[in-house]
Amino acid sequence: MAQYFFDTSAIVKYYHREARSPAVESIFAQADRKIRISSLGFLEIQSAFAMKVRSGTLARDAAGMPRARLLLDVAAGEIEIYKMTDLHFVTAQRLIGQHAFASRLRTLDALPRIAIDFG
Repeated sequence: MAQYFFDTSAIVKYYHREARSPAVESIFAQADRKIRISSLGFLEIQSAFAMKVRSGTLARDAAGMPRARLLLDVAAGEIEIYKMTDLHFVTAQRLIGQHAFASRLRTLDALPRIAIDFG
């Protein structure tokens, strides 16, 4: 079974059409796959929809639709919300200290890597 851990920018592409949406859609179309997002990412995704309204890329009256689809996909088991623990954050902090000066490893990018390792 293929396993994927989506960050916010990736999962939003599934719910609102933008560049690289077809790549994300092809993952969702796979029969034998598991898609995870972090509990923090779950909150971030909903904030991203609001940001799209503020930026004018999503109409306010249409903003509830992607959020509702997300909630339905979680309820149906299409997406698993991975609960982050203190250990995830401590380990992400260590990774950032070791790698962020030489590469573009940001806070929320470090957490999915940790969740995959511990998942």
